[in-house]
Amino acid sequence: MSNTTSSLAQPAASAQGGAADIRFYLFPVLAVCIWSGNTIITKAASGAIEPAAIAFYRWVLAVLVMTPFLGREAWRQRAVIAANWPRLMLLGALGMAMYQGLAYEAAHTTSAVNMGVTVALMPLMSACLSSLFAGERLTTTRIACGVLSLLGLVVISARGDLGKLLDGGLHIGDALMLIAVTSNALYGVLLKRWALPLSTWAQLYVQAAFGSLILLPFWLAAPASPLTAQNLPMVMYAGLLASIGAPFLWMNAIKHLGAPRSALFANLIPLLVALAAWALLGEQLHAYHALGGALVLTGVVWGQRSGRK
Repeated sequence: MSNTTSSLAQPAASAQGGAADIRFYLFPVLAVCIWSGNTIITKAASGAIEPAAIAFYRWVLAVLVMTPFLGREAWRQRAVIAANWPRLMLLGALGMAMYQGLAYEAAHTTSAVNMGVTVALMPLMSACLSSLFAGERLTTTRIACGVLSLLGLVVISARGDLGKLLDGGLHIGDALMLIAVTSNALYGVLLKRWALPLSTWAQLYVQAAFGSLILLPFWLAAPASPLTAQNLPMVMYAGLLASIGAPFLWMNAIKHLGAPRSALFANLIPLLVALAAWALLGEQLHAYHALGGALVLTGVVWGQRSGRK
């Protein structure tokens, strides 16, 4: 882990194209792969542990694991952290506490179909918020790419029958997911805009610490949900890969590609989850998976090419 201070605001000069551009694309791709696995974990965790408990445990675990490596750097940078603590706390609230915690809670009161469609709104939200707060131009092409990927996810989530989206009605979980997705989109925009003078690892460490503090009262107020042999592997995956690896990759994706272009890759999550269910759980793939996946990939690739130009 590097102690070198790096700004999240300035994209690397080599990100203009070529091999370096391809290397930067690995950041969001690997992040969404980890989050896709975490989606399966989230579904399994809904009956094994309280939402507030797994949300709190995962970030506490992440902080404990990172402390031996980043505690000294955070102490050396304490003056910078003290000067920027309101921004770091807000980032921790948006990206760690709200997005992750609300997603766990929403899984108890809404369908996976509705959750998938709500997550598909993230690229459009990110583009709109970047236009409002970061001064990025909201182009017709960017909107069209987001809509195309959204349509593909609707096809996948509805299993080829758009009427399925309305069968279950609306639930409180739908509102929670909308808030969660909006908070994560705003997190990406603010992360890019504020250019905090801390390394990516240091920012992640401090944000995770703030996220843990924000989740603490919710964990205390929730029904007791201790760690068991059944839920411990879920907490380990969420606390290590999904809370340390994926956010670090995502922060680097935003640093080099920007929030709107990075957000497009979130559309791959339902497609990757479907492929994982086919490969690991033996679930069948259907024609609507191919159609929806083609639309999603077209929107993502089109968005990346237009963004690079």
